Amino acid sequence: MEKVAAGRQGITVWMVMAMLVWLLASVGVVQARQFGDYVVEVEPALVYPGVDPIGPLTGTPPQAEVKQNGKKVGYVFLTSDIGYSGKPIQILVGMTLEGKVVGAKVIRHSEPILLVGIPEEKLFEFVERFIGRTPTAKETTASVDAVSGATVTAIVINDGIKRAARQVLRGSGGQQEQAVKVTFNPPPFAATDWTTLLGEGAIRRLFLQNGDVDQAFKKMGVGSGEPYAKSGPADGLFIDLYATLATPEVIGRNLIGVAEYQNLLQRVGDSQKTLLIMANGEYSFRGSGFVRGGIFDRIKLIQEDTIYLFRDKDYKRLGNLEPGMPDFVEIGLFSIPAEVAFDPARPWTLELLVQRPVGPIEKAYTAFNLDYSPAPRFIKSEEPVVPSVEVEDSTPLWMTVWQGRVMDIVILSISLMILTVIFFFQEVLTHRPRLLENIRRGFLLFSLVWIGGIAQAQLSVVNVFTFFHSLMTGFRWDFFLLDPLIFILWASTAAALLFWGRGVFCGWLCPFGALHEWLNIVARYFGVRQIRVPYPFHERLVAIKYLIFIGLFGISLHSIAQAEHLAEIEPFKTVVLLRFNREWYYVAWALLLLGVGLYIERFFCRYLCPLGAALAIPGRMRIFAWLKRRRHCGELCHNCSDTCLVQAIQPDGEIHPNECIYCLRCQMNYVNDQVCPYLIMKRVRQERRNTVK
Repeated sequence: MEKVAAGRQGITVWMVMAMLVWLLASVGVVQARQFGDYVVEVEPALVYPGVDPIGPLTGTPPQAEVKQNGKKVGYVFLTSDIGYSGKPIQILVGMTLEGKVVGAKVIRHSEPILLVGIPEEKLFEFVERFIGRTPTAKETTASVDAVSGATVTAIVINDGIKRAARQVLRGSGGQQEQAVKVTFNPPPFAATDWTTLLGEGAIRRLFLQNGDVDQAFKKMGVGSGEPYAKSGPADGLFIDLYATLATPEVIGRNLIGVAEYQNLLQRVGDSQKTLLIMANGEYSFRGSGFVRGGIFDRIKLIQEDTIYLFRDKDYKRLGNLEPGMPDFVEIGLFSIPAEVAFDPARPWTLELLVQRPVGPIEKAYTAFNLDYSPAPRFIKSEEPVVPSVEVEDSTPLWMTVWQGRVMDIVILSISLMILTVIFFFQEVLTHRPRLLENIRRGFLLFSLVWIGGIAQAQLSVVNVFTFFHSLMTGFRWDFFLLDPLIFILWASTAAALLFWGRGVFCGWLCPFGALHEWLNIVARYFGVRQIRVPYPFHERLVAIKYLIFIGLFGISLHSIAQAEHLAEIEPFKTVVLLRFNREWYYVAWALLLLGVGLYIERFFCRYLCPLGAALAIPGRMRIFAWLKRRRHCGELCHNCSDTCLVQAIQPDGEIHPNECIYCLRCQMNYVNDQVCPYLIMKRVRQERRNTVK
C-alpha cells in the first residue's frame, strides 16, 4: 500500500513539476516580448500617398483635408474606439470625398487577445481589408471578415471606422455633389430576344475562368486549387453568371414565359424586387451546402447601404427559359422582401463568394462582383437634388449585435432555464439517480457541442481581469454587451453563485470541464484505472489554483496583456476557441491536461483552474445551502466522499463549498436506502417491525 501511495504521489508531483516548467517557459516568453501598448508613429501621407503635405489632425474625430495640386481630394482621420483592453484602438484612415478608403493603418492598440495565440499581424491585415471599400455602407461590416478569436475587437473596429467616416463626411460637406434623381420606369412589353436584352444592359454578365479564380487567390497568398478547378485547365469555365430584374414585363415575359411571369406577379404584386439569376459552369451559385431553412451563402445582394443574403423562402427554381433563349444548368428567381430597402432604379451588385481551404479548419475567401446598372430606357431622370450624408444609425452597436444573434440567445436562455428547473427540483430528481445522471451527461454534451463548439462561449479568467480593469478605468456596459452569449453566461453565473456557488458553471456549463469529464467517462468505460489522490495531499493541491489566480490577478493590475499571456495555463482558448490550431507547445499542454484527466477525474478543474478559483471566492457568499447532510455523515460511511467527482467532501462528511461542482452524486446517496447506512438501518428496523406484526 505504501508503494502504491508513493507511486500516486510521484505521479502528482510530476504533474506539478510539469506545470511549473510550463509557467517558467511562459515567463521566459514574456521577458522575450514587449507587452503593453503597441504604438507606432505614422505620417498621414502614408495612408493617402501622392498628395500635397497634410496638416495636423484636429477636431472630433481628429481629421485633416487632403489636397492634390491644391484641389481637395479627400480626408485623413483617426478613430479612437475602446477595444477589448478597455483602451482606445487608434486607426489612421485615408478616405476620398466619396467615402472610399484608400489607406488604413493601426497606430496604437492595447489588445491583449491579439498578443497571445492570435498574431498582431492578423489585426493589421484585418484593418487593411477596408481599403477599397466604403465604410459608410452596411456592406463593409458584412463583407470584411472578423478576426477569428477576436470577434469583439473586430466589431469595435468595424463600427469605429464606419462611424468616424460618417462624422467626417457630414461635418466636412463630403458627398454633397449634385445627383440626378431617377425613378424606375420600365418600357411597355415588346417581344425581345436575348441578344438585345444583353446588348442594352438589361441583362448583366460575370464570366470567370479557372485561371481568373486561381489568380485572385494567389494575390492573397493562397496557391491551393482546392476544392474547385483542381483538375481543369486555366482557360476552363469556372462560372458564366447572368443576372437581371425579372419583374419588368419586357424582361420577365420574354425570358421565363407568360405563365411563369403571371405566377411571379401573383407572388410579388407590383414590387420590382425579384432577380433572375442564371449560370453555367463548374461552380454553383446555389451551393451544394444549401439546405431548406437556410441561406444562400455564395451570393449576396449589395446596394449602397443595403446588403441582403437570400433565404430559401425567397427562392424558386426554374428548369429552363423560354424556347429560343440560352440553356443554363442553374436558373433561379430570387425575391427581395418588401422590408428590405432596394431601389431598382439604382445600381446594385451581386457578389459571388468563393472559398478555398488554407489549413485544417481555416478557409480563405474572395469575392467577384457582377455590377448591374439599369438600362437607360428603364429609368426616368428628374431634376438634380443634393443628397445629404446618411444620418448615422442611433441604434447602439451592442443592440445590433444582439439582434443578429437572436436564435443563439434564445437557445442559451432556454438551456439556462432548464438548468434552473433541474436545480430547483433536485430533490425530486435525486430519487431517480439514473435519470439524473443521464440528464447531467446530456447537459454536459450540450455544453461541449453547442456552447463551446458552435457558439464558442467559453468563459475565461481573462474576463474577470477585464471586468475589474474596467471598474478602475471607467466602466462601460455597452462594451460587455458586445458579446451577448458571454454576457448572459456571466450574468447567470453571477446569480447562480448566490444560490449554489461555483458548481453551476464549473459542473454544468463549462465546455472544457464537460470535455474533461466526458473523456474520463469514456476512459472508465474502457477500463482505465482511476487514481484517487490521498485526501491530505489533495487538500493541499487544491490551493494551487488559488495561488495561480491571485498571482495572475496581481499581474493584471500592472499589465492585463501579460496576465492574459500567463492565463494560457487555461487550455480553453487552445481547445475550445482555436480547436488545437495553435503552436505545438499550447497543444501539448492541453493534451497533457486532458491525458491526466483520464486517470484523475477533472484534474485541471480540481487543482489548476484559475477561473474556478475566481468563482469559488465569491461563491462562499451563497445564500442557500441546498446540499443536505446528516450528522452521521463521515462517521457511518464515506460513500459520498468516495463517489464525489472532485473529492469535495471532507473525511468528516462535510461538503467543501469552494470545491463542489454540484454533480449531485452525494444527494443521490443521501436518499438511497440501499447505499446510505443511516437509511439502511432505518429500513431494516422498519422491515423487522413489519415482520413482527
